[in-house]
Amino acid sequence: MLRLMLLRHAKSDGTLPGTRDHDRPLNARGRQAAPLVGRYMTAHELLPQHAIVSTAARTRETWSLVLQALRARPKTEFDNRIYEASPHAILDVITQTPAPVQRLIVVGHNPGLQSLALALAGAGEREARERLFEKFPTGGLAVIDFNARAWSEIRPGTGRLTRFVTPRALAAADK
Repeated sequence: MLRLMLLRHAKSDGTLPGTRDHDRPLNARGRQAAPLVGRYMTAHELLPQHAIVSTAARTRETWSLVLQALRARPKTEFDNRIYEASPHAILDVITQTPAPVQRLIVVGHNPGLQSLALALAGAGEREARERLFEKFPTGGLAVIDFNARAWSEIRPGTGRLTRFVTPRALAAADK
C-alpha cells in the first residue's frame, strides 16, 4: 500500500507591498496552524518517508514548522515543478518517486492540490470527500491510500481518501 499526503501551505501574508508571490511568507495564523498539523500527523502516525515541497517561501516555511513536530525526518526535496502546478504536473512529479518510498507528502498550492486530491480519491468517507470538494483551505491535509506497489501505477480514481483535516477543525478539537 502507498500513502500520499497532500498538504496545502499554511496561511500566507499577502499584505507585504512589493513582495513577489513566490516570496510571500506565512502570516501569524499560518505560523500557528502548521505546527498544529505536524502534531496531528505525529499523533496519528502519518509520518512520511519522503517530502516534495514547492520552492515558494510559504511552502518551505510550512514544511519547516510541520517538520519540527514530526518524530522522524523524511528526506526532503524542494521542487519548483510543484509551484503553481496543475494537477497533471503534480501527478507527474509524484509518479517519479522511487519505489522504496511508501509514504509521501507533497507540500504545495491550490488549485492544483485540491484538483489532484479530488481526481485521485475515487473512494473514501463521503463527508470527507464532500468537505474536500467544497474547499481545501490553507494548512489542509488530505491523506489518500492506494493499493499499489509503485508510484508509477497511481492513476485518477484509484485512491481512497482516508483523512481530510484542516487547522480550524484541529484547533476546535483541542478546545
